[in-house]
Amino acid sequence: MKNIPVVMILFGGSGDLAHRKLYPALFNLYEQGLIHDNFAVIGTARRPWSHEYLREQVSDAIHETHDTVDENELKAFASHFYYQSHDVTNVEHYKILKNLAQELDDRYSAQGNRLFYMAMAPRFFGTIATHINDQDLTGSGFNRIVVEKPFGHDLASAEELNKQITASFDENDIFRIDHYLGKEMVQNIMPMRFTNPMVQNIWCSKYIKNIQVTLAERLGVEARGGYYDTSGALRDMVQNHIFQIITLLAMPEPKDLSSASVHQAKQDLLKSLIIPTPDDVKKYFVRGQYLGSDTTFAYKQEPNVDPESTTETFVAGKVKFNEGPIAGVPIYFRTGKEFKEKKNRIDIVLKHINNPYGQAHSNNITIVIDPTSEIYFTINGKRIDQPGIRRENLTYEFSKAEMAKVPDGYERLLHDVFVNDSTNFTHWSELKRYWEFIDAVEDAWQKENEAGNPAIAQYLPYRMGPKEANTIFESPTEHWIYE
Repeated sequence: MKNIPVVMILFGGSGDLAHRKLYPALFNLYEQGLIHDNFAVIGTARRPWSHEYLREQVSDAIHETHDTVDENELKAFASHFYYQSHDVTNVEHYKILKNLAQELDDRYSAQGNRLFYMAMAPRFFGTIATHINDQDLTGSGFNRIVVEKPFGHDLASAEELNKQITASFDENDIFRIDHYLGKEMVQNIMPMRFTNPMVQNIWCSKYIKNIQVTLAERLGVEARGGYYDTSGALRDMVQNHIFQIITLLAMPEPKDLSSASVHQAKQDLLKSLIIPTPDDVKKYFVRGQYLGSDTTFAYKQEPNVDPESTTETFVAGKVKFNEGPIAGVPIYFRTGKEFKEKKNRIDIVLKHINNPYGQAHSNNITIVIDPTSEIYFTINGKRIDQPGIRRENLTYEFSKAEMAKVPDGYERLLHDVFVNDSTNFTHWSELKRYWEFIDAVEDAWQKENEAGNPAIAQYLPYRMGPKEANTIFESPTEHWIYE
């Protein structure tokens, strides 16, 4: 597709996300011709900016993310941006916004197509959705909405938000964005699983012992203490990013690659998701908080964090399904702040087999998502200069030239919104199931908190989290592959 006609209304146009990710992504799509002559973007926020000032901000964002820029091309791109000072709680402001959208629709021949993007604080999502509906902001063409995470704080709030959004938009027009689904190696999971017989034939409970997902962050909460203390690692990372990855790892093969078929395969899997009991949470889940050092604050000492906080900066746990190709196989996850390094990786641990050589290492398949993009197979081979077996890595790694071609996750996902491909977005039925799981863990933890004996492990910064995370495995022979 080329030159898609649309008026995009960006709630949060003065924010960090828009500046760092959305404006550069839109510029790349403009250069590719996906949007070009017949689009306009209305940036909204409470600040009293002008059209010209927004265009300056857009230009600055492009210069910050691009080594070389055609200045004439950038000027033409920025001319499509307009600013409207907007209080999302003021109904009258939506009327002004509606008039501006119609004016730009006429000017750019946008054919009544509207794209709404919520890049604001989540507490405003429901308000915006309600007023899009009651002030009739939708156009006469297609109407799509992109919603950033978090989509709710628990199942009840997610259901309320979904109700507000579906008053204006059909499920197929709601794009719940998770930028992890735009990452190259996350998008490589399905091709790796379903196009390689050597992988597909062992992707079952007969051969896989466990799967491990680690999303490790080097930094602490920094300036996000106020937000983070109301969320925590479980809601911030597991409910979305980790569950999306787990679903791709455990889902059955879809009948084809259409969005409907991929989501159907995910939904078939998630029906069999085992919701943990309070006893399961005690046994197979660990929460923790990072301690301080000579140069860093402990979590409870961070700005805007309650000194008595029970919010976790680390969580590890176990997920299992009763159906699907790896039914019954434990999938372990961990994520947190102040790990030894920033790295996102998946380790598929295969079962040992009897062999005439006696001792041999397990075979593993490792997918490194960030900061590099690679897949490697850990296999056994012969030692060269002495008897015995040694470990070998067979590596599939992107070259620098290939890495330079990899689009940012937001660019890839915005492209999909424009062309109406919802494959790499979250369907409500999937999100609902994730929240049912998260709520079960949160409820168990809340009961511990209320009883006055919360089990919150403390861990030193720049390690691999608390040692208690080593106790969640089902058997004593299991351990974290990434150490």
